[in-house]
Amino acid sequence: MTSAQYASFLPAKYRDVVPPVSTTWRWRDLDVHIARSRTSDAPVKMMALHGAGGHSGALWPFASLAASRGADVLFPDMPLYGRTVVPDAGKVTYLDWVEMLCDLVVAEQARDPRPLVLFGASMGGMLAYEVAARTGAVADVVATCLLDPSDPDARSAAARFGVLGRYAPKPLAFTAALLGRVRVPIRWLMDIDNMSADPELSALCASDPLGGGVSVPVGFLSSYMSFRHFPPEHFYGPEVTLVHPGADEWTAPELSVKFLDRIAGPTKSVMLEGCGHFPIEEPGLSQLIETMEDIARKHGWRPS
Repeated sequence: MTSAQYASFLPAKYRDVVPPVSTTWRWRDLDVHIARSRTSDAPVKMMALHGAGGHSGALWPFASLAASRGADVLFPDMPLYGRTVVPDAGKVTYLDWVEMLCDLVVAEQARDPRPLVLFGASMGGMLAYEVAARTGAVADVVATCLLDPSDPDARSAAARFGVLGRYAPKPLAFTAALLGRVRVPIRWLMDIDNMSADPELSALCASDPLGGGVSVPVGFLSSYMSFRHFPPEHFYGPEVTLVHPGADEWTAPELSVKFLDRIAGPTKSVMLEGCGHFPIEEPGLSQLIETMEDIARKHGWRPS
């Protein structure tokens, strides 16, 4: 599926997409695909992170909104998704995702120390939070969702069949010990049908062979469901801004707010009015853009 197909669901004034440049970054034995829009004189960089039903191409229309406003943007495809090349998909775990992103942030900041804002969509929100906690190299975190897999209610919301998500860690760990490398379609397990309030967009996500149509190893699912993120009571920066879609029928806003309220450091919450999990609706989409612009201003960005 192409970025243009996803962009067609946005309001007309946001459909012009700045095309990315495809680059590759070698990490361990992986060739990580990173979509970029380079702006060498931009005062701020933004790294976007996708979740379980996306990839850089699917969410590039959102990254393009930042690029069109002068930000330097990069968007990696997580292992198993997008165009990242993984020689042994059966061994990929959620910890690999976390460690890969930490190494990428450190490498980016060593090469180019401009302020870096992490924007995490869906499951990418907790990834952004975790990477900021581990590296200390992030200027701001923005997340559409903060779904903590250690919270049974959050697991229940994420799973296609809620009761299975609630009690998933122990059965999945047992299954992974025997069949960890076996891959299953992510749409069988996650409620991707509620990716968007628009059923056509949800169907596009679910059938995209680079995103919601991928199959992931049981071991990856087990590692995610049992992962313990950095304790929010000990997180003292950078500021975490929650931009949760207000009409999200997949992951209810209160689940993200519950985690946000536990964060010791500075936080902010903006509910995107009228938006489903994939935030394409107005006025919420414009509220998201305004929030991102406010954050960029803190780091020297000015509208052209």
